Amino acid sequence: MKNNFILILTITSTLFMSCNQTNKAEAIGEDNPLLAAYDTPYDAPPFDKIENHHYKPAILEAIRINQQEIDAICNIKDKPTFANTIEALENSGTLLNRITTVFYNLNSANTNDTLQALAQELAPELSKHSDNIYLNEKLFARVKTIWDTQLDFKLNAEQAKLLEKKYKAFIRSGANLNKEQKDRLRKINEELSVVSLKFGDNVLAENNAYQLVIDKKEDLAGLPEEVVITAAEDAKAANKEGKWLFTLHNSSVMPFLQYASNRELRKKLWTAYKDRGNNGNDLDNRANVVLMTNLRAEKAKLLGYDSHAAFILEERMAKKPAAVYELLNELWKPALKKAKAEEADIKKMMLADGIKDDVQPYDWRYYTEKIRKERYDLDEQEIKPYFSLENVRNGIFTVTQNLYGLKFKELKDVPKYHNDVTVWEVTEKDGKHVGILYMDFFPRASKKGGAWMTSFRKQQTLNGKRIAPIISIVCNFSKPTGTNPALLTFDETTTFFHEFGHALHGLLSNVTYESLSGTSVPTDFVELPSQIMENWAAEPEVLKMYAKHYKTGEVIPDALIKKLQESATFDQGFATVEYLAATYLDLDYHTRNQPLTESVIPFEEASMNKLGLIKSIIPRYRSTYYNHIFNGGYSAGYYSYIWSGVLDTDAFDAFKSKSLFDPATAKSFRTNILEKGGTIDAMQMYKNFRGAEPSIQPLLRKRGLDKKEVILDDRIKG
Repeated sequence: MKNNFILILTITSTLFMSCNQTNKAEAIGEDNPLLAAYDTPYDAPPFDKIENHHYKPAILEAIRINQQEIDAICNIKDKPTFANTIEALENSGTLLNRITTVFYNLNSANTNDTLQALAQELAPELSKHSDNIYLNEKLFARVKTIWDTQLDFKLNAEQAKLLEKKYKAFIRSGANLNKEQKDRLRKINEELSVVSLKFGDNVLAENNAYQLVIDKKEDLAGLPEEVVITAAEDAKAANKEGKWLFTLHNSSVMPFLQYASNRELRKKLWTAYKDRGNNGNDLDNRANVVLMTNLRAEKAKLLGYDSHAAFILEERMAKKPAAVYELLNELWKPALKKAKAEEADIKKMMLADGIKDDVQPYDWRYYTEKIRKERYDLDEQEIKPYFSLENVRNGIFTVTQNLYGLKFKELKDVPKYHNDVTVWEVTEKDGKHVGILYMDFFPRASKKGGAWMTSFRKQQTLNGKRIAPIISIVCNFSKPTGTNPALLTFDETTTFFHEFGHALHGLLSNVTYESLSGTSVPTDFVELPSQIMENWAAEPEVLKMYAKHYKTGEVIPDALIKKLQESATFDQGFATVEYLAATYLDLDYHTRNQPLTESVIPFEEASMNKLGLIKSIIPRYRSTYYNHIFNGGYSAGYYSYIWSGVLDTDAFDAFKSKSLFDPATAKSFRTNILEKGGTIDAMQMYKNFRGAEPSIQPLLRKRGLDKKEVILDDRIKG
């Protein structure tokens, strides 16, 4: 998602379980809440009953049951049909999916040493089980028979899409390989499953291990009061009372880089931040990056692709790496030009401060904030009181109600996995149940960094009844301080809108098959529902709905809104360049068709030098803490945010050309995009909504990068 979209390993879900298997699972589940039927409101996971020791036996038992389901499909004597093979396969693994979803979600949002060790231990078992399904020759033969004779079955559009997805999953998982190749593929998959987990665990451990402890009050110069209070509270919690503690979590490190006057301390904290996973200790990720890069390239070659990127992009809107590079190259030149101009402004201000050094990465945010205040008379600390977490949440609820008629009611009787979490029932305007939404906002040592949306149950339709989804959004926002509520930066505010857009995609899904529901769409399309929501956050009409001073209730003044609008494209050179640099780095790793033999840091430096990246900016994610591509689902896909940015800005123009809450446009977006999941080709869904393919011009205009009209060509045609 916006910063750290986490893709959870799942096996295709289903309800295809024999009575004997059900009875055995329930018998074992008498003392294991993961195996028993959930006796909770809305069938939510019984977090209050689940303990660490429940996971392993539950997962192993669910694997056994799922394998019996697969064997039953393979041994059917009747000829293959869509119902007895494709739907049966879709409806297999329900128990395993239910358990692993809980396990991996908590391993990301509320982990501990035991869960991390279990994830490492169980990864090979789950990888083996997945391979046992997709490399099963008898099962593939049945699937292929239906694929080859699909016209005989007179499938509807969604059934045809499900068949295509299942068939391609087998092909792309190695079903056509020979035995020797399959054996090697199994080993690659097993190794990748383990090393990816290790990579993510290392980043989290590095985040938690580092502490910048300040014991001199003068070293806090420039920092806002709330930042100082939080640092004092964190120090006290770490048994360092009377001092101030800063960490590598974004809500701590970023304000320090933005406001701290002490340049040496900014350098110290920034150096620790950019060197995560690159410290030559047990948490070093350099070898893991090389190993994953090479294993992915080898796997792609085994499957008949030129590179991992070619393998991944075949199933994305982009189709080919060349299409992605073409879009990035078009954006890079104006973005870099703007970033250089921004760097020159910073240099002038540094010289005025008597600093003759070149602009360094740890200078950028500090002087950018000063320039923002000087140029626009805009101080982020002046804005934050209007963006309390509660007010922003209520604003998002209002926007969503105005667009789609949804209502939200907080639930107190649903089990939660952490006290910070709140749970909400989502209903239609008439009170009809839509789904359940968990929201988890604050950083902690047990939570990975970034923000993401996930699900504990995806939507599907069984016997004509809609099974409502259980969705979760996880963030790392600034915590409440002292007697003050959590006050968000405007970037955190847009992140909240962003993740809520993903949540709507999951909540409003209305399809038949679970594996096609909600966010089960190409990665370079999945960011459309999230990024379009960001646009409402800054609209004056919407700001007046929710941006209210947390003390006085005063609506944000027009003068402050004007400053926000005037500064909308401020620092967009930096924001675009650091993002694009990370995107190029991702592609440079994954377009390789030869083993990576050099060290990671020189490889990264060569990649950036080739681009002409200025030294005052580093990629948003450096290799050794690049969770999106080495511990998430965005390998060869980090470009998706900018690709979807073309879609979301063009789509928002459809609203702006009429009104922000135009009922017909909102209904069209809901029915053609949010409800459809992955049942239709992504570009066709977009055209069904917009009536045409997107223009890149709204994106360039939004970022202040170019004014000329450029129409996308085959780069973004599905």
